[in-house]
Amino acid sequence: MRLAIFDLDHTLLDGDSDVLWCQFLMDEGVVDRSSFEPRNQAMERDYRAGVVSAQAFCEFYVGTLAGRSAADWQPLRERFWLQWVQPRLCPGTAALLARHRAQGDRLVMSTATNRTITELTAQGLGIADLLATEVDWGDGICTGRTQGVLNMREGKVARLHTWLAEQGLDEAARAQALADAWFYSDSANDLPLLGAVGHPVVVHPDAPDVRLQAHAQALGWPQISLRN
Repeated sequence: MRLAIFDLDHTLLDGDSDVLWCQFLMDEGVVDRSSFEPRNQAMERDYRAGVVSAQAFCEFYVGTLAGRSAADWQPLRERFWLQWVQPRLCPGTAALLARHRAQGDRLVMSTATNRTITELTAQGLGIADLLATEVDWGDGICTGRTQGVLNMREGKVARLHTWLAEQGLDEAARAQALADAWFYSDSANDLPLLGAVGHPVVVHPDAPDVRLQAHAQALGWPQISLRN
């Protein structure tokens, strides 16, 4: 089993699905724009700078789901995917996924964004395996909290190891799977997983955060763009 693993935000998607989700909720009148928009912009800025904790980042966005059931969110999730996410997929995304499928690779999306926001995106891209931050649903109603290991920074490596074990791979086989794996990401927040796989690829190296570009240049990692 050779893996092709893809970050989502600013990698396959020309934008950030958490930020877009919040803009969508403001347009829909679900949250108050005047009070929420400055917090959303500050969180995006701090994430890009790498100065926000994984817990604070993930719970900020999971908090937008609080107080409703999965069934309540479903029509909004569908509109969000069709109207906000699908039009913003990078032009090169489909071809990259198709190339890895043609090579017989198993495609995995690994994103810090929570499953409720990203599940339909993974399905729409034909990616059956999704590793995402999990949402605590309590008694069927979102509590606004996360559940389990956050799929962010070092958590992406931990969650991938757990997932590989669930596929029935022993420790030696998991190590080999990582050595053979590709991982595509735009973010310095993903340096732990980029450093853990045999084939790291930096996407959109012209991003404002130059830490990843400098790291990639020092180690000779390939750098690509999916925007054209």
